[in-house]
Amino acid sequence: MRNYNHFLKMFCISAAVVGFSFALCASLAAENKRRGIVECANLIYAKNKSSVCFSPEFLKQIEKETNISTSSKFSKVNMESVELYQYPFSVMTGEGDFSLSEIQRSNLRTYLMNGGFIVASAGCSSEEWAKSFRQEIASIFPDVKLQKIDFSHPIFHTVHDINGLDRTKSSGQATLEGLEIDGKIVLIFSSDGLNDSSKAGGNCCCCGGNEIRNARQINVNLLAYTLTH
Repeated sequence: MRNYNHFLKMFCISAAVVGFSFALCASLAAENKRRGIVECANLIYAKNKSSVCFSPEFLKQIEKETNISTSSKFSKVNMESVELYQYPFSVMTGEGDFSLSEIQRSNLRTYLMNGGFIVASAGCSSEEWAKSFRQEIASIFPDVKLQKIDFSHPIFHTVHDINGLDRTKSSGQATLEGLEIDGKIVLIFSSDGLNDSSKAGGNCCCCGGNEIRNARQINVNLLAYTLTH
C-alpha cells in the first residue's frame, strides 16, 4: 500500500495549505491504515459533470480474488478539491463535450504526477466526450502523449491474463491508451468504454454504447496495478 500511504501524505500537505489541522490528517491516516480499506473516487469535473454509469462491481470482485480490501462504492469527489488526494484510484466518465477549469487542470496534473491513477472512459462510447478528453490531456501534459498499450504490459496481467478486448456491439479488438510518467502508467483511456454499465445499477441511464465486454476484469487489473507499482 505504498502508493496509498503516499496519498495520505499528499492530502495532509494539501490540507495544511488550506487550513486543515495536521491532527486531523494524522487521525485520517491512522484510521485508513487501521482499516486497510482502499477507497476509489468518481470524479466530478467541468461545471458539474459526472456519471452514475461506471459500475463499482470490480471493487467487490477484487476483494474476492485478492487480499485487497475496498469500499464497495465510489465516493463522489470534486476534481479541484484537496479531498482528491485521499484516493489512489479514480474514474472519470461521462457523455458529451466538456471543458475543465484551470484549477481542475492543475489539480489533475498534480494528482497524476504524485502517484494518482485515473481510468477515463467515454460513457455510451461518446465521441464528443472522447474528443474533449483528448484535448484536455494534451493541454495538461503537452510533452507526454497518450499511447496505445500493448497486451504484454503488466496492466493486462496483474490479476487476470487479458490478451484481447472485445466490443459489445461490433467485431474487432478495442484498444486502451495510457499516459506514462516516470516509467509508470498513471492514466488509462478508453474511447469505447470500461463502464461495465450493464452492472451499474438502476440509476444508470447509459445507452450502453460499444463498450469493452471484459471491462470488469480490466478494472480489477488496473486497481491492482495502481496499488503495486
